[in-house]
Amino acid sequence: MTNPSFPSYVKIGYADNVEERLKDLNRSECIPFAFRVYAIYEVNSRLSDVKIHSIIDKLNPNLRSIENFNGRKRVREFYAISPEDAYSILKAIAEINGCENKLRRIKPSEKDMKSIDTAEDVEEQKNEKFKPFSFSSCNIPVGVFVEYCNRRDKKSGLMCKVIDDCHVEYNGEKWSLTALATKFKQSKWSLAGPRYFKYKGKWLNDIRKQLNK
Repeated sequence: MTNPSFPSYVKIGYADNVEERLKDLNRSECIPFAFRVYAIYEVNSRLSDVKIHSIIDKLNPNLRSIENFNGRKRVREFYAISPEDAYSILKAIAEINGCENKLRRIKPSEKDMKSIDTAEDVEEQKNEKFKPFSFSSCNIPVGVFVEYCNRRDKKSGLMCKVIDDCHVEYNGEKWSLTALATKFKQSKWSLAGPRYFKYKGKWLNDIRKQLNK
């Protein structure tokens, strides 16, 4: 399972009834967004998840969420791993056991996609407050063009010219990336501009993350 509330983690666990388990987890009011099922691997016995946990822990013992709270050790089913990598582990196990037909990825619903998009935007806006985006920090020179793209369907075609370190020009007007993304998307609230523009086919926020590693 994944949850936009903590995008750096996936939850790997066992359930007799996946839908009921999902409803149970999402009854909590302590998390901003709901859990969703990323993939299902049908097994023949209970506690098969413990064996998978053991495999992952042996591969890298630092991935699992473990902490000491009030003098007690808390070990959870959360792993600091991407959903794609977690799925790859399950796929390898399924292939070794000749059970590829038991593993299936679940296509996210439109509601899921909106929640993921909102969570990513909130996280990016938080990053913007601490360190506002600048073209120079991404080695993007003044005078080049960046392209607006819809995050959902990747459609684009709206080109804007970089005119200084923090602004672009569109239809003869000066815009910040945030203001222009909000306008293009017709959003009721402010968006994290760098998430919606590409330079040479790469998202600006991804370029920044890559350079800041």
